[in-house]
Amino acid sequence: MLRLIQSLRKYKYYKVRRGAIWLKLVTYVLPMDDLHIQSNQVTAARLGWVQDSWVVDVVLAQKWLIENKRMSFPHLLPTDMLTLLERGENELAMLREVVSSFHGMDLSPLSVEGESLALALQEVTLLAPLPNPKSVRDFYAFEQHVKTSRARRGLKMIPEWYEIPVFYFSNHHAIYGPEAGIKRPSYTKWLDFELEVACVIGKRGKNIPAEKAREYMVGFCIMNDWSARDVQKKEMEVGLGPAKGKDFATSLGPYLVTLDELEDRRVGEHWDLAMTAKVNGVQLSAGNLKDLYWSFAQMVERASSECELFPGDVIGSGTVGTGCILELGVEVHRWLEPGDVVELEVERLGILRNPIQ
Repeated sequence: MLRLIQSLRKYKYYKVRRGAIWLKLVTYVLPMDDLHIQSNQVTAARLGWVQDSWVVDVVLAQKWLIENKRMSFPHLLPTDMLTLLERGENELAMLREVVSSFHGMDLSPLSVEGESLALALQEVTLLAPLPNPKSVRDFYAFEQHVKTSRARRGLKMIPEWYEIPVFYFSNHHAIYGPEAGIKRPSYTKWLDFELEVACVIGKRGKNIPAEKAREYMVGFCIMNDWSARDVQKKEMEVGLGPAKGKDFATSLGPYLVTLDELEDRRVGEHWDLAMTAKVNGVQLSAGNLKDLYWSFAQMVERASSECELFPGDVIGSGTVGTGCILELGVEVHRWLEPGDVVELEVERLGILRNPIQ
């Protein structure tokens, strides 16, 4: 027990002493496991991080350090993202020590238990970094998108939007990763993409004030909130929704990038990250995460008001200005059809690409 306590104290100390270790976390499967993928729910999925052009397996890397560097740990790291988040700050600190131990090393010859520690990025299939979020809340936080989308429907801006950040719950069981095919639902002809950024919660909390919110945020990833606009239109006219207009697919990925990697682009509670969207290689959308009217800190505060947030909860930003066909208009691009390819790109967060089926 004493050794365990000393080990845990070591990881707390490491976090302060060594400083932040940049992390691009991924959930991946080996090529041989591709046939078992069903909406990212894969028993063979592994937790890894991206280093240069490699995906490094977290558990194999830790075992290699134990066997070859005689390093000691209180226990093995988990094989999945959600468990990593649920175990808390000490677990992330332990992961940072593992990652830092391989900084600058040639990963290609390293193996343990007959398996390579690292595989080339192009050799693996990336799932959503968090394939099984506890919940998905999607906010409506970019003013330009709200104004333009309402104007296209002949509606004025509503003053209540400036009073509180609003959100809806999406389907956390319909999560897709990069390159996963998105099936156009049979009930829609107006399929649309939405260019967003998602924040992942890493610590349990309730009634979190905005000034403390970053303590609860692990990092960001790109989010595509796929939308059936014709169905959504009917639902919103009834005054309840969106529901079926949104619940068939949400894409996340390709990485979960920790906030420390983005610190040099943070301005107060906003991040200066360019955002673009392409359909079939043609750029349609361009915006910036810093243009949020409601910051992620304010979203966390609102979401946690008299309600507990948990590790693995996802909070979406809503669509950036110009970030969907609804806002741009069908004169700019028709609604999405099978065969189209949508690519969302956000600085530092990578490219989230999905074909329509």
